[in-house]
Amino acid sequence: MDGQLAVIGLGSIGSMALWQASRLSDSVVGFEAHAPAHARSAVGGDTRLFRMLYRGVPGFYPILERSRSLWAELEAETGQSILTRCGGLSIGTKDGPYIPSLLATTRTNGAEHEILSREEMAERYPQHNLRPDDIAVYDPHGGALRTDRAVTAAIAAAQANGATIHTNTPIDSITETADGVIITSGEKSWTYENVIISSGGWSGKLLPDYLQMATQTKRIFLTWFVARDPVEFSPELFPIFIRISGDQSMYGAPSVDGATVKATLDGRGGATPLADAVPRELTQTEITETTETVTEFFPGLFPNIVRSDAFPDLYTKDGNPLLGHLNEQSKIYLATGFSGAGFKMATGYGQIAANEALGKRTFEGLGFVRPERFKTS
Repeated sequence: MDGQLAVIGLGSIGSMALWQASRLSDSVVGFEAHAPAHARSAVGGDTRLFRMLYRGVPGFYPILERSRSLWAELEAETGQSILTRCGGLSIGTKDGPYIPSLLATTRTNGAEHEILSREEMAERYPQHNLRPDDIAVYDPHGGALRTDRAVTAAIAAAQANGATIHTNTPIDSITETADGVIITSGEKSWTYENVIISSGGWSGKLLPDYLQMATQTKRIFLTWFVARDPVEFSPELFPIFIRISGDQSMYGAPSVDGATVKATLDGRGGATPLADAVPRELTQTEITETTETVTEFFPGLFPNIVRSDAFPDLYTKDGNPLLGHLNEQSKIYLATGFSGAGFKMATGYGQIAANEALGKRTFEGLGFVRPERFKTS
């Protein structure tokens, strides 16, 4: 036996699972196909949004609460500034499909929030050009996560706790036996008591058939624009945002370099056959829609894309992640399929995965993320 736990994939979720597992065991090993926080993974793109307000399954809220505390713990443990706490805005048509649904979930969870009228938005956040029937919901706990810092900090913390990592070691196969789990990379193999699969868009080949049928690797693209006055889009004045107005939608974050602002179309992920071969260049259709949306939404940005990139992630049929053992007897634990929405809760997901994979603790109320839900669907 080569160790108690192997974590396969040290990206947004795997790095956090490794960090949390290193607090629970002195026999933890991480495997990364490339290098931690490499630019081709879903970690790329500088920032991700952290927000406590969302629409949908109320069961995510306890994970968000746990994640917020754990981001602060990771910062304190490593001395890194990871979460820029600048607040968050959810913007949309007052009586449309987005804002009422978000408010329903928010009120169910009891999350702190403030509703802002179009006039109040014009006074407080004039960077946004709202339509006559748009309003906003302010999240005082929202912010921007620095992705590369987060992942490298978590891995450094895990190594300080005694964890070992293997970089440039892609895992080709996983075989579960009566005694443990055998993983192979080329001609090398190792055996561990337990394994966590957290390799994002590269996870598909390691999943059983029924989960391969329930998942798909998709391409996520991101775009950046230059601000006419960068101060207006600094974290002190410009919260993270998600906006769904009619048939147009966009999300973004304040400037972290003093010049450019991330503003990206929401929900435009398209299927890609190989995570290693994601088209990085934008299509003309993507360019046109993005620039048209920015032109309307943000008069303070020059409507020309100055930077763009694309990354893979694994999506599930229902948009909820795969978090849990393959079955009650399995030693293989899945922490993947986050469908482009996992980073804000990465620390919470990592804590759940580490504890459950090592048999330290079981978390209740997570039926909506358990892999077994796809066995009969």
